[in-house]
Amino acid sequence: MNAKLADRMATVIFYVIAGVIVALLAGLFGYILVNGVGNISWKFITSPPQSFQAGGGIGPQLFNSFYLLVLTMIISIPLSLGAGIYMSEYAKKNVFTDILRTVIEVLSSLPSIVVGLFGFLFFVIYMGWGFSILTGALVLTIFNLPLMVSVVETSLKGVSNAQREAGLALGVSKWETIKKILLPAAIPGIVTGIILASGRVFGEAAALIYTAGMSTPILDFSNWNPLSPTSPLNPMRPAETLAVHIWKINSEGLMPDVKEVSSGTSALLIILILLFNLAARWIGKLIYKRMTSS
Repeated sequence: MNAKLADRMATVIFYVIAGVIVALLAGLFGYILVNGVGNISWKFITSPPQSFQAGGGIGPQLFNSFYLLVLTMIISIPLSLGAGIYMSEYAKKNVFTDILRTVIEVLSSLPSIVVGLFGFLFFVIYMGWGFSILTGALVLTIFNLPLMVSVVETSLKGVSNAQREAGLALGVSKWETIKKILLPAAIPGIVTGIILASGRVFGEAAALIYTAGMSTPILDFSNWNPLSPTSPLNPMRPAETLAVHIWKINSEGLMPDVKEVSSGTSALLIILILLFNLAARWIGKLIYKRMTSS
């Protein structure tokens, strides 16, 4: 086989593989959206769910999903940035660093239900925090840290050494070089990592069943005192998210419109993830332009 024929065959194979993947994703998204979008309404996304009657909504679950995402990102982003910067710029090549990388790789391969069981035994039982949003956020932080640390480290290492050496040659300290040259240049990769981690937070159910719980107390959306038991901002209350709600009503739901609620919730979850991805990429590009003046 000559080189030109081999090149054409490889090109065709890669196009076919890409087409199959796109077709699968389009089919999956299309099926969920076609079956679910018709069930989404303002009443559906603002009213509380019903246990036995038709016409319930997903208002508390929608709020819980966003609140859990915010709490998880508040904890995850500083930790992953610090760990990623250390692994990329400060860690020396030795046995300790090799062990640390191995631990991160092992953690990234753990099933979410195992991380959830750890959170249940440590935070819920041993620490006595019970089922709460904070417990769920901490478990999702553990779940997402390996991915985010690896992304930050890879993004920083992807910045050319010329930029790194130029900063040091100008007499700028190492930290100033990292803060003003490397991090701005690595922003696109870091934003991608945050988007991937956020998608896992939106879609995670197994770990949250054991930590954040499968119920939501009656919330008073006029009460924003985070210490109040009825406040939506109370981080120590149980919180059922959209993904957990989908699993729960499909496994034990008794209302007559289970299928409609499940389809509508699934479609809304997909739409929210898509909108979040687009918004995060737009914000990332904006930050990149402002920090690099490009």
